[in-house]
Amino acid sequence: MKRIKLLEVRSELGAGTRGASMGIDALRVACLNKGSDYFRRFNSVVVPDLNHVLFDKNHFPFAKHIDSIHTVQKGIANAVEQTLRFGEFPLVLAGDHSSANATIAGIKATYPHKTLGVVWIDAHADIHSPYTTPSGNMHGMPLAAALGQDNLAHQRNVPEPETEFFWRRLQDLGEPGPKLTPNHLVYVVVRDTEEQENAIIDELGIKNFKLPEFRAKGPRQVAREIYEQLRYCDMVYISFDVDSLDSRFSKGTGTPVELGLDVPEAIALCRALLENDRVVCFEMVEINPTLDSENTMANNAFNILEAATEAIEQRLRLDEVVSR
Repeated sequence: MKRIKLLEVRSELGAGTRGASMGIDALRVACLNKGSDYFRRFNSVVVPDLNHVLFDKNHFPFAKHIDSIHTVQKGIANAVEQTLRFGEFPLVLAGDHSSANATIAGIKATYPHKTLGVVWIDAHADIHSPYTTPSGNMHGMPLAAALGQDNLAHQRNVPEPETEFFWRRLQDLGEPGPKLTPNHLVYVVVRDTEEQENAIIDELGIKNFKLPEFRAKGPRQVAREIYEQLRYCDMVYISFDVDSLDSRFSKGTGTPVELGLDVPEAIALCRALLENDRVVCFEMVEINPTLDSENTMANNAFNILEAATEAIEQRLRLDEVVSR
């Protein structure tokens, strides 16, 4: 990879609260206010969204708007795959976190025979399925789709056949079957989960660096331990939800949760993770300026984004020198 390409995904179909579609523009405002040239330095592509369907009646109570989300995710997966095939680094800026299933699918479609590791920095586990969801919001389901997990052992819902049809299509996006295994998924500061999620996390043995452990070890040690667990992975995708930040810094997101990272910790963690040459994609999601005041979340998120991007650029430059 020789350069970064921004993939802008304004879909908020998977969120329960409206406004995440404006998150990218809030980042652009933060960029302007800081006097940065960030959004002029990189080529970008806008992935089509179908946010207009939010005005229509939802026909899928256990996976809201799943038919339209499937269409949007096909576009995301194709954009990620095309970016990687052109030798560029996809940096995804998205509205709601349901996009991550498509990002993972696009990576695996490009490299079907390589093993993928996922680092999930988030307040939420996002491992519900239509069979377990308490809300029907699909931003709580991307990892269940990518893992191919329905969690039927803890089923609480009976989705209609149409819902099941589109759910299978999402699970098979890019290529049929699961895109990663539970031992190649690592959570960081996940802390707001439901009973059904806790059960499957325990059953699958998914590692979660909770905040006390994170602070005791520090960002660099946590990054080292993450990569030790992912040592057999050929490539790594890092997904950063802004609600991983403590709610003191994250009012501008749909589901803020206390006891999370502060901004310097998030910057240090992203830098440490992105120095690794196996990282092939970084994603930032869930900024919602309609829930904020003075664009605080986007300003904090933009500082994290700049630091993360700098770490990516340094590594790409080093890779280019080494390849010569």
